[in-house]
Amino acid sequence: MPRNRARSAALGVTVRRVPTTQHPRTTRAVRRRLVVGSLVLLALVLITLSFRPGSDGPLTGFQSAGSTALRPFAVGLERVAQPFRDAYDWVDSLLGARSDAEELRAEVRELRQRAIQNEFAGQENAYLRRLLRYLDGPRFPDDFDAVAAEVIGRPAGAFTQAIVIAAGSREGVRVNDPVVTADGLVGLVTRVSSHTARIQLLTDQEAAVSAVDVRTGAPGIVRHARGTRETLVLDRVRKLEVIEVGDEVVTAGWRASGFSSLYPKGILIGEVTSVGQTDTDLYQQVQVDPYVDFGSLDAVLVLVPAGRSR
Repeated sequence: MPRNRARSAALGVTVRRVPTTQHPRTTRAVRRRLVVGSLVLLALVLITLSFRPGSDGPLTGFQSAGSTALRPFAVGLERVAQPFRDAYDWVDSLLGARSDAEELRAEVRELRQRAIQNEFAGQENAYLRRLLRYLDGPRFPDDFDAVAAEVIGRPAGAFTQAIVIAAGSREGVRVNDPVVTADGLVGLVTRVSSHTARIQLLTDQEAAVSAVDVRTGAPGIVRHARGTRETLVLDRVRKLEVIEVGDEVVTAGWRASGFSSLYPKGILIGEVTSVGQTDTDLYQQVQVDPYVDFGSLDAVLVLVPAGRSR
């Protein structure tokens, strides 16, 4: 027998055992959960009823009261969700802005490329129109036809002054044919294939052409000026000739006993920019600035004798 019961029996007193009770905090938590669950259930019911047609009825007031009771919860949820919604909107707008910026950059690149192509096309058209005017004008040499050709390359080399054109033997081009533009003399054909030809420019160190000063008729030989790339000199001009700055220099051209010079007479070469002489020199030092811009040749005319068979 347990001691406690023995003691109670000995004293003649009946002891009633007190039932165990739940903790107050646990009871309050259970009640809160029941209240929240009931409100959620009520909200679901109200939402379901709100989708039914009709705005009048016995449930309208009940729905209004339920909405009023649930409003604090809705406001709380809205405040909690607002930062996340703002963050999502910010990221979405940032991604959209980046996409728009990339599209704008692509459009700008395309427009810039079109503008460059239009500029090149305009320059090429103007250049070709000048060639056509020269071809039909009085300065084009008699007894010659022209083969128009595009410049397609420049041979590599620090001292190489040459171009390659898209015209060859199939178009009637031959070695030693002179090459011109509307501005003046370009050079001479030195190599020919079926559809291409190599042109030695007048600025090449090995190039030379007989020329005259238009104002005085003083003869000389146009050569490359040493130490420069695109400057020429009118060599072999006698000291008694009075050459002045600004005089025009053209090809001399000649015919004798059935022979003729490689270059027709009267093709523009350049303008005199300086004249000098010393007591020890046999000839004057005449510097000539060429009319042709040898660095920007896009198309040329190859002069071929009229009537030549291809």
